[in-house]
Amino acid sequence: MTAHRALVRRTALSVTAGAAALVLAACGSDSGSGGHDMGSMESDSGPTATASAKAGEHNDADVDFSKEMIQHHRQAVDMAELAADRASSQEVKDLATKVKGAQDPEIKTMSGWLNSWGEDVPEEMSGAMDHDMSSAMPGMMSGTDMDKLEKASGAEFDTMFLTMMVEHHEGAVEMAETEKADGKYGPATKLADDVVTAQTAEIKQMNKLLGQS
Repeated sequence: MTAHRALVRRTALSVTAGAAALVLAACGSDSGSGGHDMGSMESDSGPTATASAKAGEHNDADVDFSKEMIQHHRQAVDMAELAADRASSQEVKDLATKVKGAQDPEIKTMSGWLNSWGEDVPEEMSGAMDHDMSSAMPGMMSGTDMDKLEKASGAEFDTMFLTMMVEHHEGAVEMAETEKADGKYGPATKLADDVVTAQTAEIKQMNKLLGQS
């Protein structure tokens, strides 16, 4: 009788322990599942996703910089194209080629940003009035200035081109510094930094050519 009771007791303890193990396993499974879900949520909003979101963020300063610098660059390219035909100095022609080669691709890049943001790309300036409307931007030449440059030739053209382009570049640097301070879109602030570096160097080169170093 005693042996029988002991057997029954051992069996009951075994069943109880097994049930407890099942309950713990179930809890562990739920906890693991919950942990997995949290892990997935953290994965979706982790550092990589956050960095990606920040890289695509932009603000009004980025939009203004892109729109205004497109117009600014277009005028510089127009001036550079004139220099290719009118300049008497090979150094001036080489500089003009360098300006056009750098700024044409940047115009396309900034136009692409504006399109991706749902913003309008500025229309091409088509006359003196358009140039005058844009001359409020730092360093921009007026329609009258552009007419004078177009009519000049030889050494007179070289001096006029270099003088105007120094002022033009100084304006671009000012605009780029504003973007670096106020902009939010990483590629735009990086382009602004590139503009400051490249055009500051070209200003020094042009002043040297003008004998003002």
